[in-house]
Amino acid sequence: MKTILTICSLLCCLVFQAQTKISGKLVDQKGKPQEGVNVFIEGTYDGAPSAADGTFSFETDAKGSQVLVISSLLFETIREAIVIETYKSRSFTVKSSANALNDVVISVGSFQAGATTKASVLKPLDIVTTAGSPGNIIGALQTLPGAQIVGESGRLFVRGGESDETQTYIDGIRVAQPYGASANNLPTRGRFSPFLFSGMSFTTGGYSAEFGDALSSVLLLNTIDEPDQEKTDISLMTVGLGVGNTQKWGKGSFSFNTSYINLEPYQKAIQQNVDWIKPYQSMSGEMVFRRQFKNGLFKFYTAYDYANFELNQKDINYEDPIRVAIQNNNLYLNASYKGNFGANWTIQTGIGYGYSLTKTDLDSNAVKDQENAAHLKLKLGKKFSNKVRMIFGGDYFTTDFDGSYRQPSNEFKTGYTSGIGALYAETDIVLTSDFAVKAGLRGMHSDLLGTSVLEPRASLAYRTNKNGQLSLAYGDFNQLPKQDYLKYTSAFEPEKTAHYILNYTYNPNGRTLRAELYYKDYSNLVKYNTDLPQYNSIYTNNGSGYAKGFDLFWRDNKTVKNLEYWLSYSYIDSKRDYKNYPDKVTPNFVANHTLSIVGKYWINDLRSQLSVTNSFATGRPYNNPNEMTFMNGKTTSYNSLSLSWAYLMSPQKILYLSVSNVMGKDNVFGYQYANSPDVGGQFQRQAIGQAADRFFFIGFFWTISQDKKSNQLENL
Repeated sequence: MKTILTICSLLCCLVFQAQTKISGKLVDQKGKPQEGVNVFIEGTYDGAPSAADGTFSFETDAKGSQVLVISSLLFETIREAIVIETYKSRSFTVKSSANALNDVVISVGSFQAGATTKASVLKPLDIVTTAGSPGNIIGALQTLPGAQIVGESGRLFVRGGESDETQTYIDGIRVAQPYGASANNLPTRGRFSPFLFSGMSFTTGGYSAEFGDALSSVLLLNTIDEPDQEKTDISLMTVGLGVGNTQKWGKGSFSFNTSYINLEPYQKAIQQNVDWIKPYQSMSGEMVFRRQFKNGLFKFYTAYDYANFELNQKDINYEDPIRVAIQNNNLYLNASYKGNFGANWTIQTGIGYGYSLTKTDLDSNAVKDQENAAHLKLKLGKKFSNKVRMIFGGDYFTTDFDGSYRQPSNEFKTGYTSGIGALYAETDIVLTSDFAVKAGLRGMHSDLLGTSVLEPRASLAYRTNKNGQLSLAYGDFNQLPKQDYLKYTSAFEPEKTAHYILNYTYNPNGRTLRAELYYKDYSNLVKYNTDLPQYNSIYTNNGSGYAKGFDLFWRDNKTVKNLEYWLSYSYIDSKRDYKNYPDKVTPNFVANHTLSIVGKYWINDLRSQLSVTNSFATGRPYNNPNEMTFMNGKTTSYNSLSLSWAYLMSPQKILYLSVSNVMGKDNVFGYQYANSPDVGGQFQRQAIGQAADRFFFIGFFWTISQDKKSNQLENL
């Protein structure tokens, strides 16, 4: 508390420098005023969008020679050198960008984040400045429609699908192990930090034939193609420290960041709802090497992390808690090349490798899981005209898994080797400026299951007016059963789902509205006849299910100056007959209604950004063995209000404070019941709750760069 009071005192004692007014007007080549174009001083957060009459005006405390940037998706970026003290109001003429997406765009089921697509609903900045996400890409994505809040997991559950139904790709190459290590009912985090990524695409259904082995969703992460300058980033945090550096030379560049996390000091200061023996510690690092060629770009990305922790976990079936100790080593390597050749041909190729070793001690028992996975990919593209484009290619994904479970007197081994080969082709045809069609086919063969499948994909889009678009999509999607089953037997068919999606998108300047109806039909889901999957279970593909619902997304950065906010609402009706379920019921990770409200406000006088996130979800079902009806219980509603405050102490120094679940809401995600009834014939239970009532974070972030202006505000 003393530290927080000190921070607040510093913020209240600021002395502000005299500011200079920067103003002007923006018109197109026909002299028409242009509204909503961003104008700002490079390397600062001083700026404003142009008004309806094309005028802009803002104040800055920058001095001397600066660069005025005029930026919009629809126009070429203008970078004008100015001297603050002698600048006079003037007009600027913006020119239409050759890359402006004036034609209809097929974006059904896809949320883009980046500066190169008109379909964007999130910017890269948003992925890491969302209160409650604490720099976690998955945490930010959970504020989008279609994503379920499963607080005891921390993974991405999409539209009635489990977390393993979403596949993650970096620069087009698949990641085998996208999440960090975690104990049962303790949330994990996405394994990759956002600092080296320029954008992402989160697809909730109906995705391209380029991607497969995913029933519900695809998450695409793209590393930065070319850094703008050399710099060093230093981070001092209540949970650890980090450092990053970028170097440039000729046609090459190299970036890295590394961090050390240790929750022990934090745990001693603020108690959590976890009986730690050794609080979580990790050492991680990432790096990207880039080399520009005449007709293409080569990138080599690698990430490594080591984590270990130990705790006592309560179990309703045991009088004493179970000691759980986990060590995890993970390595991911990714080499990719994208370029062009010949007459309008493009190529994208690469290889990825992932290694994971997890050792878990459960009292006197030990579990060891080791996985090696690799992905090879080749994609070719041909632009026949501005109206017809085609991609085709193939990939191969291989997994080698070895597991063991050791008791004091016995040891059980499991494992499998899997290879999945695929070929695909897809064509985009713009029939008119208002109507476009995408059609594709993917063929997949699994050598482990000895089966082949064909997956047709199709979507179309019709532009109803200048800012509105209606889209339809259909696709078949297959995926191998999860590792929990394959390590015991390969006598399966691929699990399958069919997606049907109707989407309406409205993009007036500075605002985005997306409404989407969907239906997913599941078949060939795995069932077994025991409490948990084990070596002697009887497995079948007789499971089935469905998920249907409505997603709504609204974003507005225009109505209130310096305020951006978005609202996400999801309704879902989902039932499954899978695992050991006796009936088709709503699974325990599905909440019928989910609502997220996110707001970010820039307070110019305080040089601060305030972010607020409130997430709400109705109760989730759970099975109470004291009742006759299966899965008849329902938890109380989930609610979490989170706040963050980033203060720009100087152009390159930031003080950051965030609090998750400010109100301390006791959110319960389900219950664990005893295996046997007590003397009264009742099954006792214990709640599955949060690891902490609240989470406090304080950090100091310092950037040292050539321009002496860049900072890490966009990475917080």
